[in-house]
Amino acid sequence: MKALKWRPGLPAILPSWFFIGSVVILIAVIITVTIKDLNRGRDIETQTLLEKSTVLIRAFESGTRTGMGMRWRHDQRQTLLEEMAYQPGILYIAITDTSGRVLAHSDPDKVGSQLYTPQEMQNLHVSQTEQWRITPFADEQDKHQSAFEVYRFFKPLKRMAGRRMHLGRQRLDAYWSNDIEDEDRDHNVIFTAFDTSTLEASQAKDIRNTLIFLSILGLLALASILSLFWAKRYQHSSRQLQDSKAFSSEIITNLPIGLITTNEHRQISVINHTAEKILGLDAVGLFGRNIKQALPDSWNQLAGSDHNHQPVIEREIDYTLTSGQTIPLSISVANIINSSGNFLGNVFIFKDMREVRQLQEEVRRKEKMAAIGNLAAGVAHEIRNPLSSIKGFAKYFEGRSEQGSEEQELAKVMAKEVDRLNRVITELLELVRPSDLRIQPVNICDVIEHSLHLIRQDAEARHINILFKAEPKLPLVDIDPDRFTQALLNLYLNAIQAIGSTGTVEVRLSINATSELQIVVKDSGKGIPADDLTKIFNPYFTTKASGTGLGLTVVQKVVEEHQGKIGVTSQRSTGTRFELTIPIKHSPSIQEASDHDHP
Repeated sequence: MKALKWRPGLPAILPSWFFIGSVVILIAVIITVTIKDLNRGRDIETQTLLEKSTVLIRAFESGTRTGMGMRWRHDQRQTLLEEMAYQPGILYIAITDTSGRVLAHSDPDKVGSQLYTPQEMQNLHVSQTEQWRITPFADEQDKHQSAFEVYRFFKPLKRMAGRRMHLGRQRLDAYWSNDIEDEDRDHNVIFTAFDTSTLEASQAKDIRNTLIFLSILGLLALASILSLFWAKRYQHSSRQLQDSKAFSSEIITNLPIGLITTNEHRQISVINHTAEKILGLDAVGLFGRNIKQALPDSWNQLAGSDHNHQPVIEREIDYTLTSGQTIPLSISVANIINSSGNFLGNVFIFKDMREVRQLQEEVRRKEKMAAIGNLAAGVAHEIRNPLSSIKGFAKYFEGRSEQGSEEQELAKVMAKEVDRLNRVITELLELVRPSDLRIQPVNICDVIEHSLHLIRQDAEARHINILFKAEPKLPLVDIDPDRFTQALLNLYLNAIQAIGSTGTVEVRLSINATSELQIVVKDSGKGIPADDLTKIFNPYFTTKASGTGLGLTVVQKVVEEHQGKIGVTSQRSTGTRFELTIPIKHSPSIQEASDHDHP
């Protein structure tokens, strides 16, 4: 009674759903029984036709055996076949060889034709027992209908085996040679086909009556359910409202973009997990706070009433995190107004644009590289020709000048500058020219040890300590060892130049959470200024007096050719850290596949 007092709707709800469940179960039982009755009726009709066909086949075989004893010929067997086919419901009786050629048929005109092709005969899988199927049939008026066809091997001589033992050899041979047709000696196939129109009409009538009965039953059940639905509409609507709230809550919580909503007093009522993550704020501390105190002034200006209730679409603003970092956001703001014109609150939808900005920067970098490529392809040849002439004249004047003279030293300087320009052009062409990677599975520890060996002497001369610990359990990695060694050397040389003297270059290997190889090259140099950190991969950007500004650009190109990524972090006076991430297995790109197909 206490439960009924607290939940007055419970006694009414349980009998209603119990009744609906009973109706559903009853319908399911009736449908199941009806289907079983239909199937049972079909099975009985099928079994009856099969038994008729079996009796007909055995009767014909018996008549054939009797006829053989009376020295029947082929035309007498054909006559018997035609007489037996006159029975009502029989469409045809036929005997064929194993290739489907008709030996005897209730329609004499079809003798010698093909009842079925050899392939169709093979698909029938004829055996010693009767088999049946429903097959299309066209009568004399070319009317198409279905036929119940039964077939098996035709063996009229099976019961003659006992008699065969009492016959003399000569008499038996004469009997087989004179009284029995040649085609009866092999396995022939007999077919009988009955008209299925009666069966189909009976089944159609049963199905029609069943559908009418089920329709009436369904209408009654539907009327009962609708009555219960109308009686419980209020409870059902309330439950739907609760489900909608739960559904909306899950959608808002798992949205991939940030969402903040307010009530009519401009107090924050909803903030999803993505908004917390982007803004670096705690939702618990924001609930109930006015947006003027909780959100930046620029957001409050967008949420003002001067937009005539029109949403602000895709406005990009900068947001400063509590850590001091500024991130770009794309924000949309809308005022929620009901049908009566009353203000219900605000909706702020925003997303972090850092990844988009990175993609835009990547596109700009690709466009810049394409422009450099076009420039390099256009002028490299024209520059190298005069450079070759200049170097030739420099060598000429060097040979004509006195040993140790100023003229000879100037000629040597000219030749060195020409070589330097040629090297710059070569690096530029290598930067923009598609590389022909020779991918092979290698031990990455061996590659790194080899690359460190190349710079070890220079590092020791500067009192720079090289730290590297091989990881023997790492899998083989698909890379081009020569190109990858070139990229590592550029990183090492940059690290050595950044240190100057007395420091440490450390190389570490690991497998990250996504099963990719991670290579970290860290130095203890002077670091890279924050303003220059976003420019270091740009072609020709350098802070060195003698640098070309192409080293890190080449490194980035090699890493990207290996389907990897490169990142950099640096702080002044503490050093720089380059992180290379490449997949263990290299997947050939479309361009690489095209290069392999068309060498």
